Amino acid sequence: MIGNSIKKIDYEGNLLGGKSYTEDYIDYRNLLYIKVKRSPYAFAEIIDIDTSRAEKLEDIVAIYTYRDVEQIRYTECGESYPEASPHDRILLEKIVRHVGEEVAIIVGENIEACTRAEKLIKVKYKVFDPILTKKDSLNLKDIIHKEDDGFEPFDFGYDPKKNIVSKFHIGYGDIDSEIEKSDIVFSGSYSTHAQAHAMMETLRAYAKIDERGRLEIISANQSIYHMRRQVAKVLGLSLNQVRMRRIRIGGGFGGKNVCITEPIVGFVTWKTKRPSMIIYDRIENFNATSTRHEMDFDLVIGANKDGKINGIKMRGYNNTGAYGSNGPAVTMEAGQNTLPIYSVINAVDYKALTYYTNRVSAGAMRGYGTPQGTFALDSAINELSEKLGLDPVEVKLKNTIRTGHIGGLNKSTIGSFNIEECIKRGKELIDWDNKRFKLKDEGHIKRGVGMGHATHSSGVSNIDVATVLLRLQEDGTFTVFTSSSDLGTGSDTILLQIAAKALNTDMEGVNLVSGDTDSCPYDKGAYASCTTYLTGNAVVRACEKIKEKIFEKAKKYLNVSTEKMKLEKGKVVNSENNKSVTLKQLGIDSAVSPNAEAIMADATFGIGNTPRPYAVSFVEVEVNTLTGKVDILKYVSVIDCGQVINPNLARIQAEGGITQGIGFALYEDVIFTDKGKLLTNNFFNYNIPTRNDIGEIIVDFCPEKEPTGPFGAKSIAELVTNSPAPAIADAIFNACGARIRSLPITPEKIIRALEKEED
Repeated sequence: MIGNSIKKIDYEGNLLGGKSYTEDYIDYRNLLYIKVKRSPYAFAEIIDIDTSRAEKLEDIVAIYTYRDVEQIRYTECGESYPEASPHDRILLEKIVRHVGEEVAIIVGENIEACTRAEKLIKVKYKVFDPILTKKDSLNLKDIIHKEDDGFEPFDFGYDPKKNIVSKFHIGYGDIDSEIEKSDIVFSGSYSTHAQAHAMMETLRAYAKIDERGRLEIISANQSIYHMRRQVAKVLGLSLNQVRMRRIRIGGGFGGKNVCITEPIVGFVTWKTKRPSMIIYDRIENFNATSTRHEMDFDLVIGANKDGKINGIKMRGYNNTGAYGSNGPAVTMEAGQNTLPIYSVINAVDYKALTYYTNRVSAGAMRGYGTPQGTFALDSAINELSEKLGLDPVEVKLKNTIRTGHIGGLNKSTIGSFNIEECIKRGKELIDWDNKRFKLKDEGHIKRGVGMGHATHSSGVSNIDVATVLLRLQEDGTFTVFTSSSDLGTGSDTILLQIAAKALNTDMEGVNLVSGDTDSCPYDKGAYASCTTYLTGNAVVRACEKIKEKIFEKAKKYLNVSTEKMKLEKGKVVNSENNKSVTLKQLGIDSAVSPNAEAIMADATFGIGNTPRPYAVSFVEVEVNTLTGKVDILKYVSVIDCGQVINPNLARIQAEGGITQGIGFALYEDVIFTDKGKLLTNNFFNYNIPTRNDIGEIIVDFCPEKEPTGPFGAKSIAELVTNSPAPAIADAIFNACGARIRSLPITPEKIIRALEKEED
């Protein structure tokens, strides 16, 4: 079961168009359709809304504005409780803070009527100058959140009267002293841009009143328990009044870990007592959901001539947009998931803050701040290496952690970190020593190679928790009940492989029920690369517990102590005489006999200190110095994600994450006008890489088993997105000498850098 490329358990149903996604579960009888009227302004106050003409239209059921909504502040982010995000949003309020914000909710018998009504609603605004930049925000050109009822669930530095969402500081050692004593001091500033999730399935949700009068919501979301908590708060309901269900997800990447559409359908259905549905079109998905956080970094690194780094000082600035969703945690992780790899050096100092602007809110996105922080830190070390005249590979190897290390920013012993083997293998696959240092070809087409590396987490230390329920059925098979979310990654398959291994059976002997707050126990949800490690560990624990209960039940058949029993496929065996009893017999005894006592076990696993996976990226590019065009020829990623549970699914995860990282580095950009209007709000003008843009991708694994992981596993999902950008930037420099410190790396930036070098 472990190390076997078993097909995803839902692959056939999905490929054949089976009942899988949110719309497949909608009952269209008596269904209400919803459309949202949105603000054309980035920052304004609603003076008046006239809905009278729209309400007279045939098939319009209701139009709701801020006058109809209880002014309860909440956070849309789906994080563990208490959320590391301010409660600063209201479903509908008088102040709009970004173009595309909700102004009115239109409810009708069909979407055509809602569309006509939207055009007839007249809104009078008092328009303010938008705040779009760090300078305008922190210099208090205006205050974006002037209300007094916003709050932080715990102290993370929330100061809205200064447009500050959070402040963060970690470090150790005497940073100033270490930099002062260094032979060379390198400083540089780096900037990363926003990035859209660009998932195939846009946000959507469906709600109905169940047979007991409760609110039931079905959506493609990443964390059902967090979604339920936010919806209940918006509507003033108890948790018991809300049932949240998660259906198959057509791409998430963090964009479905925000509670956006669920409160809207919940509000409409609770008001009307009729089922309702909302489906965002592609432009709405760009304009009114969330993006990756735009971040800036200033770095100072002190090092000796031999490449030994003494200290790293890093300052971060995080543009979270109109609302604080995920902002504080992303600011933390931009340092906490990048700097620990250098915890062998003498001093590290990271300070960062999160600030508001009048742009669509940033939220969770694959990597969660780590791609931003890794681009800055790894690029700076690549530049430092060049100034020292040293191979960046050797500089990084000299200054990074190893298995067994403890100290610095790592709070516990590093159980596995196969960095040397990963780098050795990556160098071989890219032919690093020959290509990095050879003389460059004459002419305008230049080739070069670059390197970047990264670590991540396997869940969030001392916060993340998952509970799994396991039951023996009457036919002798097992059912796993979990609230984890499969984002299309195949995590449901992974969990069943883990269960099958722990129970000494095969995939036919296990089944899985997931995604329902009424039947499945608490799980923090699918984010922070946690499912295999966090929920997988809970599965292993539940399997150990249920084995003990099965052995106790088997005593009456085997007449032997439990210590002398072993679990085999479909049966319990007395190891002394090979006498056995079938699991089917025990299942019948525990389910349908007059004296039945169910054989079930639940187990909870909470992360203490998260283990760290590792990935190194080597990339070969071709740069046209006349046009600035970059072509990726070959991309090599070598990964230590611990024991690889399912190699095929792990490889697909890596290839997808690398492609998103390439898009982040070269193609994707979220562009606003000076009035805060998003220009890149569709796939005609928002460029994501196609298969022709990513060259040859080679993924290899050099796993080192993680002693705390389920059968030695760690995470992979976000890790692979973190290192493409610095590797590509380094390769471009190696090819043509253009050093680019801001993303995306466009042809224009390369041409300007080359012209500057010529001057």
